[in-house]
Amino acid sequence: MTMTAPGPDAAAVAEALARGDCGDVAGDAGRRAQYSADSSNYRQVPLVVVFPRERRQVINALSVCRRMGVPVTARGAGTSTSGQAVGPGAVLDLSRYYNRLIALDPQARTATVQPGIVLDDLQTAAAEHGLRFGADPSTHSRCTLGGMIGNNACGTHSLAWGRTADNVVELEVVTYRGTVVRLGEMTPSEVDEAIAAGDDRARLIASLHLLAQRNLAALRTNLGRFPRQVSGYALEHLLPERRFDLAKALVGSEGTLAVVLSATVRLISPPPAAALVVLGFRDACAAADAVPALLEHRPLAIEGLDQALTDIVVRPETRAAIDTLPAAKAWLFAKLGGTGEELTGRAQALAESARQAAGFTGGEVITEPARARRLWRIREDGAGLATRLPDGAEAWPGWEDAAVPPDRLGSYLRQFTGLLDQYRLQGAVYGHFGEGCLHVRIDFDFTTEEGTTVFRAFVTDAAKLISAHGGSLSGEHGDGQARSELLPLMYGPDVISLFEEFKSIWDPDNGLNPGMIVRPLPVDGNLRVSPRRTPLPLRTVFPFHADGGDFAKATRRCVGVGKCRSTGHHGDVMCPSYRVTLDEKDSTRGRARLLYEMTQGEVITEGWRSTEVLDALDLCLSCKGCSADCPVGVDVATYKSEFLHHHYRRRIRPASHYTMGWLPLLSRPAARVPRFVNALTSSRLAPLIKRLGGIATEREIPRYADETFLAWFRARTSEGDGQRGPVMLWVDSFNNHFTPDVLKAGVAVLEDAGFRVRVPDGIQCCALTWITTGQLGIARRIGRRTTAALTPAVSAGIPVVGLEPSCTAALKSDLPELLDGDENARALGRATVTLAELLVRHAPGWEPPRIEARSISQTHCHQHATSGFGADRTLLDRMGVDNTALESGCCGLAGNFGFERGHYDVSVAAGEQVLLPAVRAASPDTRILADGFSCRVQIASRTGRTGTHLAQLIAHALTPSDAPP
Repeated sequence: MTMTAPGPDAAAVAEALARGDCGDVAGDAGRRAQYSADSSNYRQVPLVVVFPRERRQVINALSVCRRMGVPVTARGAGTSTSGQAVGPGAVLDLSRYYNRLIALDPQARTATVQPGIVLDDLQTAAAEHGLRFGADPSTHSRCTLGGMIGNNACGTHSLAWGRTADNVVELEVVTYRGTVVRLGEMTPSEVDEAIAAGDDRARLIASLHLLAQRNLAALRTNLGRFPRQVSGYALEHLLPERRFDLAKALVGSEGTLAVVLSATVRLISPPPAAALVVLGFRDACAAADAVPALLEHRPLAIEGLDQALTDIVVRPETRAAIDTLPAAKAWLFAKLGGTGEELTGRAQALAESARQAAGFTGGEVITEPARARRLWRIREDGAGLATRLPDGAEAWPGWEDAAVPPDRLGSYLRQFTGLLDQYRLQGAVYGHFGEGCLHVRIDFDFTTEEGTTVFRAFVTDAAKLISAHGGSLSGEHGDGQARSELLPLMYGPDVISLFEEFKSIWDPDNGLNPGMIVRPLPVDGNLRVSPRRTPLPLRTVFPFHADGGDFAKATRRCVGVGKCRSTGHHGDVMCPSYRVTLDEKDSTRGRARLLYEMTQGEVITEGWRSTEVLDALDLCLSCKGCSADCPVGVDVATYKSEFLHHHYRRRIRPASHYTMGWLPLLSRPAARVPRFVNALTSSRLAPLIKRLGGIATEREIPRYADETFLAWFRARTSEGDGQRGPVMLWVDSFNNHFTPDVLKAGVAVLEDAGFRVRVPDGIQCCALTWITTGQLGIARRIGRRTTAALTPAVSAGIPVVGLEPSCTAALKSDLPELLDGDENARALGRATVTLAELLVRHAPGWEPPRIEARSISQTHCHQHATSGFGADRTLLDRMGVDNTALESGCCGLAGNFGFERGHYDVSVAAGEQVLLPAVRAASPDTRILADGFSCRVQIASRTGRTGTHLAQLIAHALTPSDAPP
């Protein structure tokens, strides 16, 4: 049978799969919406999503789907840029459960894995033996081996260590018809022996062997011409001189032939040391021209990027690294491997070769590992960064990774740039210049019929251009729906016929990923953004200026690169709940996908009242980590506030919205009778109070201080000479009512630094708790009052210093957005600084006390998102503190989140990933630095240690006898 469209409905398919022992099965609208897109331009809403837990469940799922006539798309992390990870039938997500390392043999240098294992997890296990997997795409922190096999992923070091196909030893796969086959190299006698068996495997091998024997000339002349030719099927591996390697022939088949059950891969031993040489050029074309000469130095990698890409970076610490690059419009990052002794000479020789190239503007050998990591991060984030051009225009992966032989790269890039100009398009170029593979995202306009027509015409002409240069439509990401229709322009009808025959031998029913590579779907079909789909008219409170005030456009910032699915800690915060649950629903991407589908009104049909979206946002900590860590700047915390505002408008809210959402206001009467309130919340009535307040029973309610900071401050006499003039200390509700010693310490430090400390009149609030619970009308009123109270000081040039990072971030970013158009709010945002920023940048000549101590520090999520840790690091260095900044992500408490009923387990699990074990392991004399009130509460409740604010650390050194503990 040949499939044209799935017959049964989602409920029937889900029920059959659930009965068939296929793993976890989901056919609800929320799941289908989450898996309707990958990292491409395409969208297909599946009937059902299946999460197999073991080998037999994968086989069972295929059996049920074939019986019901449902096509199957196997999926890993869903980071494919060409549309091959979405399909209209059943999507098998192999990443959630079917992801184990089965075996690792250090002597043989091989590993056997399930297809859902994340590459970084394999690398971590291999590193214990001094080994690694050679292919390493930029998505290494979340891409799966199965997905890499599907696309023949390459990555940064493929120049030295090869593609995925070059590192695959053996595959065990199952066909749509249920035949399980183990694949690898085969000698002629092994082929004859296999065919003689006469079973399904024999018939498969016989047909493939006959295909190869009949077409030896075509396979030798048309395929495998250069390393990055990965478009189409890799039939060159069927040649006898390549040992009829069916495993390698299946690599790059994009799930259209069989589903991988396990893979045995080869591991390599990396060089003991590496050096990074950064080379600047007048433009990307000049950089491309320089590549052939640089290849003679045998680099591990040569990566290129255009200034248009670096202009998009906003993260403070990465921006600082960029500013130190050689002056140029484009750069090559050349990486050399070897022993430390030889690397210096080789790096200098490579740099000297670059100096001979036309258009060279300067170079530098980077020896500082931290700086090198920050620079590599720009390249790794390229797929996300390039989706927004410097002018804010959306850019798309319609011509994502074409490749040419490296000696033709300069010529191709010049003509490609001319083609962009001809169509009045633009895009930021980057990629694997050393292998002639370019990535570029282009500002196609998919919202109009004219723009979609231009898209189709452009990619057709680009395919002709790449073919004229002897190149490949795809250099590592596969063809998918993005390029399959264009393959005849590259290969011609005879090779296309071979591809179709190859597919028919493996999958005569066309049940696996139909429409990819052969019998293709149109390149302009199933587009995620289309003029034929009109978004719902959803008005918002937040202005979303960066997206033209369009909430649908804001949510489609997520292009699916999946960085939010990373489970390792590399200095990122996002996404704490996903790291705990490993559920797509709880990733930044999953939430953004659902919100986007909500704006379309097709799968998610209830708009702001959607229960599917509410469920997906439930475990969002509003940490704002995604706003900084997502390369595209997806800000789910803001989306959540907006959604909750509309969802609960004129409706009863959860109890926690009334208790913790209104905490700053409720704390005022409580502060008048703190001992009574503390006695009540710690009495036998505490469980009832928690239940009525929507508070987790496991949490202790924080105790109110006997005296608020404001009461103490207004009764004291200012100290110090105030020679630097006044500073406005922001009195946040948390420290004011619960830990006033933090604010007292802040006063001591500011006065020692020569500032005259003021506080706002009355009792002010940044409105954060109302913002995070989506009570935006009240938040606006409070924000306006706060802005009015601080405007005289701000207008006089007085800086506002915040000690609670979440409140400081609210003043800097949330209030200016919420009070859109209020210039005073914007001025307040510009005037607000952290304590470290004030002391480092606005207190010249002041020397902090020397503190010879060790510390570990937890950077608050909101500070990470808005200010970074750079000023704190500088200040601690000046103080002589030996500090280790934990790459721990969120503490897990995150304001009201960790206190809310139903969130306790996830809250604790997030903290237990790095922060809490690190605190427990710290020696007794190691200071635990945590500026955030939530962070300190989580530390105290789970470790028995006490977190110290930076202000307290400094104040204690200033006056150790009477400073707050």
